Amino acid sequence: MTDAVVAFDPGCRSCPRLSAFLDEVGREYPDYHARPVPAFGVRRPALLVVGLAPGMHGANATGRPFTGDHAGILLYRTLYQHGFSSAPTSTSGHDNLTLRQCRITNAVKCLPPQNKPNADEINRCNRFLRTELEQLGRRSAVLCLGQIAHRSVIKALGLKQAGYRFRHGRLFRLPGGRALFDCYHCSRYNTQTGRLTDAMFNKVFASVRKYVDQA
Repeated sequence: MTDAVVAFDPGCRSCPRLSAFLDEVGREYPDYHARPVPAFGVRRPALLVVGLAPGMHGANATGRPFTGDHAGILLYRTLYQHGFSSAPTSTSGHDNLTLRQCRITNAVKCLPPQNKPNADEINRCNRFLRTELEQLGRRSAVLCLGQIAHRSVIKALGLKQAGYRFRHGRLFRLPGGRALFDCYHCSRYNTQTGRLTDAMFNKVFASVRKYVDQA
């Protein structure tokens, strides 16, 4: 079962710069979602995947995280390979794809100009992520795609950043029994420059899959 209404305000306009930008994008692309993007997946996931923010022609267009852009190609293929998705591709918010044991969200729910939210916007949106994390079971896994997602999760959990430094492939045991996995973001820049390869991404997911199965 999927559910898009957990820790989410579809009409949020707390960030003036982002709200104004979405208004502008909505006028230019009237068929786009162009609003805050909800999480996608099961209500009580064993794995919560946290990205940065919607992409202009991806989630901002389709209304589903990591759907319609380059980053989603690798993410959904890998989710499928490790048993977290019913199909290897996510094409729109209206296809028949379902996630298994998994939920995908973003640290920032709205499209930022040039894909770069500022610190105030990241902090304002953190309350939604905090509620999403509170929905998780005690043995759940959190996979952070990139440093901003990582720092947002640590902030939302009320932990000290100095004790949890981002590093690709790293595993942190969190208070209360949950686990946090770090991975480079599956953006076009990272994959095309070789900073993140398919093998590296799969290795992280293999570790996540093992943890979820044991938990």
